[in-house]
Parts: sequence; structure tokens; C-alpha cells
Amino acid sequence: MSSHNGPEQAGHGLIGGRYRLGERLGRGGTGIVRRATDELLGRPVAVKTLALDDGADPAGALREARVVARIRHPHVIVVHDVVEHDGRPALVMELVEGGSLADRLATGRVLSPRETARLGLDLLDALGAAHALDVLHRDVKPANVLLEKGSGRAVLTDFGIASLPGATTLSGTGVFVGTPEYTAPERMRGDDAGPASDLWSLGALLCAAATGTSPFRRDSLGAVLHAVVYDEIRPSEVMGPLVPVVRGLLERDPDRRLGAAGARRMLADCLAAAQEADGPEADTPSIAASRAEDARPVPDAHPEPTPRQPTPPEAHDPGGARERGAAGAGRRGGLALPLVAAAVAACVAAVTVAVLLAGDRRTTDTGAPTAPGSSSTGPAAAPGPVPAGYTAVSDERGFTLAVPAGARRSTDGDRVFYTTGDGAVWVGIRIRAIPPGGAIGAMRYADESGPGTNRGYRDATVEEIRHKGLPAARWEFTWDGFTAAEGPRHTVDLCWEQAGTLYDVWASAPVDRADEARGYFDTALGSFRTSGRTSGG
Repeated sequence: MSSHNGPEQAGHGLIGGRYRLGERLGRGGTGIVRRATDELLGRPVAVKTLALDDGADPAGALREARVVARIRHPHVIVVHDVVEHDGRPALVMELVEGGSLADRLATGRVLSPRETARLGLDLLDALGAAHALDVLHRDVKPANVLLEKGSGRAVLTDFGIASLPGATTLSGTGVFVGTPEYTAPERMRGDDAGPASDLWSLGALLCAAATGTSPFRRDSLGAVLHAVVYDEIRPSEVMGPLVPVVRGLLERDPDRRLGAAGARRMLADCLAAAQEADGPEADTPSIAASRAEDARPVPDAHPEPTPRQPTPPEAHDPGGARERGAAGAGRRGGLALPLVAAAVAACVAAVTVAVLLAGDRRTTDTGAPTAPGSSSTGPAAAPGPVPAGYTAVSDERGFTLAVPAGARRSTDGDRVFYTTGDGAVWVGIRIRAIPPGGAIGAMRYADESGPGTNRGYRDATVEEIRHKGLPAARWEFTWDGFTAAEGPRHTVDLCWEQAGTLYDVWASAPVDRADEARGYFDTALGSFRTSGRTSGG
């Protein structure tokens, strides 16, 4: 949906036997959005009708409705109904009272780094929910992000050109699909595109949110396309701690681009650092528009580690995607505008050009960044009796515990992993400040985010418990795993509050080794000590 642009009056007819149309709220690429009243239920709604003069495909509206109906997420627009209007389908959606991010930026009100980080986390969750269902949005931009008045909730809308992975950048009639200054370079080249393309768009959106404009804004469409594919990308220093995550998301090679899990951790760290630095009295007019929003737990919605494991060859280049992309460069149809045709032709040449960002960030196959200084070494032994088959270790992060004999240590940001020799089972440890909402709040938020962060998330349970007399929460779930070859995994996680610190220990294994992982988990918890004291204080 486009921006809420004022009270231009439209027809006030009744459609679908119950929805009375009101003022026009905006116009997107596939239709016009109006305020309406559901006279049956007595509630306000938004109705998106296809513009009669833009050649919109009625089948596209139905497809959009079906796509959005599959994605149930608080940061994704809700479609209530589909009715007929002027012989075409009309979408009845939730009404988000408040303008779009584009509206806000148009008034010169950019977001602070703190607000931008929070917005990025919300949109990552929304995209994660879509990507888990193999849906690509393909038009992530400020005009398609609504900011709810009062609550500050960010809502991703306008799935009118959403598609399954592998869809072309051009429509069947040769018209460019998307918004060039927010479109990933691989889509400009006509290559196959996946979830990483939406993440590029998110990176450009975060730049716009914090600075007021996309980093690829130029005077002509041809110049925009050239900037996306060729020009050096220099995120503004005004973005402060957000610069590294934006650099990672705007990596031109999709195989090296920062993944969703890595971006989420970096944005959560930015938000936590900003909250600590600013303090509760330093809030600017926020997306949240209230301090209550700041009470939301900083998510750790994807506790799975990204240890360095041997990667199946097909994971590096699924089905020869690079070769298909290069060969497919000559199969694109003509564009509607000669200027676009010339610009895209120039972009095709870029398939042979490797443009690298400053601040190189390599990622694992799960999309999470490998933290600078990550280690993968044998654990240092610590004295003390341990069960047979285990080794007691004294970790440099300030804790001791018993891990499987032969386990190797690795780190990913503030998380530490001890992985069995075959790389299949691991124990993870994370130590951080207690987030708002405490242990149970963190676990409940992680569970809510689970479907968007763990493919095939299912059989989840979250319960509030006591661990050695301390407030704690336990979370278990099954998911589809990192690769089809590896198969489903099961994770068990327990975090507890102690002396102002949240301690989190979990174990993960293929489902057929879940009992083995539970044994490692129980032993790790029972043997965990910090600062010379028991975990129970």
C-alpha cells in the first residue's frame, strides 16, 4: 500500500453487502486503498480495490489475498475478506491507523538508531514468517511499512507482487516488478532470487529510515540501476552502530550477504546498547510512541548455533544456481520503457563483476555471520569429578561445566558452543543482562518468533519454572534443521535469572539423538558454575 495521503473522498457505496467505502487512504502499485466500515461487525477496515485504469490483473488480487492469508504474524497486514467491486476482487484488510514510514520520512522526521534497530527487528520477523512459507515480498520499501499510531507497531503490507522463490524480476508483459532503488542487484540482473533479495531491500530501507533517503536514490532510473549494481556503497555515519549490519545486508553477492539470524542478533545488540546508553529518560519521539514498547524483551528467537561444520557441496551452489543465473541473463523480455531496457541491459554485464563491500562479512550456510575472533578449539580442562564420557571445562567467559568428551569449542557473538566430534550435537551457553520481561518473557517472545526463525517450527512448549530456587523458563521445540540432508532437529533450552544476569543453556540434536542431547543438557545444567559459585547462588 502506498502512503496515507489525506481525505480525498471516494464513493461511499456498500460493497460485498457489508463494507461501506469511505475516504481514500493511498494508492499502491496494484490498487487504491480506502477506509471503510464493516457494517455487520461495526468495525473500521481498509479496502483495497483494483484501479480500473492501470491494467491490474484481477487474478493478482486473489493471489495476494491467498499469500497474505497464509502468513499469520503481528507485523504482517491481515486480510479479512475478499469481495467483488466493479467486477473485480477487492481485499478487505485490517485498518492500521497511522501513516507509513514513507509519510514520516516525507516530513523530515528520520528515525534514531534505536528506533531503526527496533523497526529492523520487527520487519525481520515479518519477512521470516513469509520466507518460512516460501513467499518473497519483493517490494520492501518505506511506503509498504505502516506505523500504527499509539502502539508504534510496524506492519508490512502490499504483498501485491509477492512471489515464490525463482520468480522473474519482470512481469509477463515485460514490466519491471518492484521499486528499483530498493531492489537487489541479483534481481536487476534477472538471476534467480531468494529470501536474501528481501534482506537487501531491508538494508536499503534501514538506510532510508535513519537518513531520510535510500542510498541508491539518483536523478534518473538508469542512474538508480547503475548505483544498485556498481556504485560504492557508503552507509552514512549518522547510522552509528547500525553501519555494520547495513553493510552486511547490502553485500552484492547474495551468497555472502548477511542472513536473517545474523542481522537479528546485530540489531538486537544495537537496540540493547542504545537503550543502555540513552537511558529511560532519553527517549525521542519513537516509533513505539510509548515506553511500554521498550518493555518488549530483546529477542533471542533463534538460539540455534552456527558452528563451523562441513557444508554439503549442494548447499554452496544449490542446483547450479550461478550457472542458471548467468545463462538466464539472455532470456528476459523487453521492458515497457526504453530507459529501463537500456539500464537493465547495462546491469546484465554486472553479472561478471564482483563488487565487494568494505568491512567484509562472511556468513555460514544458515545466514548467520561468523563473529570476528570466533574460535574453534578444544576446551580447556578444569579440575573436578565429572561423569564418565564427559570433560570438565573452564571457559574464558567465566563459567565451568561438564561437556561431552572430545567436544570442540566455538563462539558466535556472545554465544558459546561445545559441539560433539561429529558436529551433530551441541550444548550452547549465553550470558547477558536480564531483558525486560525476564526469563519467561524472553522465552515466550522466542516462541512467538519461532515459526519465522526456525523452518518447520513445531511441537513447541514454554513453561515458567524455578531452577535451583531461581526464576527460570524452559522451552522445547522441533524444527526442520539446517538442511534436508541433516533432517529435523530437537532443541531443549533453559534460562534463569541470577544476580541481574540471564544465564541460558540449551542443547540441540537430530531428532533421533534427542535423548542423547537431553543427557548432555542435564549434565551441563547440573555442573554449571560461575564466578566460583553454584548456579543456584
